[in-house]
Amino acid sequence: MTTSLSGKATRHLRALGHDLSPVVSIGKEGITDAVVAAANAALLTHELVKVKVQPEAPVDRKEAATEVADRTGSALAQVLGRTFLLYKKHPKKPKIVLPK
Repeated sequence: MTTSLSGKATRHLRALGHDLSPVVSIGKEGITDAVVAAANAALLTHELVKVKVQPEAPVDRKEAATEVADRTGSALAQVLGRTFLLYKKHPKKPKIVLPK
């Protein structure tokens, strides 16, 4: 269910996400329903969200990124170190305009 992005759109989102701070964190409990709910709420508010996988998390960072993207119905724009960037267009009032 993960949305795919064009190369140009991915680069645009990575540039926008560079200065963002992580707003969702995956800790020692792993990917819980609460983490997915927090990611969904953040995506609805911001459209572009950075998520951090803590060192004590029991999941691999790339697997975590894919699972959270699938469960939120968002696009995975980047995995860099222990953080990853998710994008989901707002259903009514999109803030971010992706290049064609």
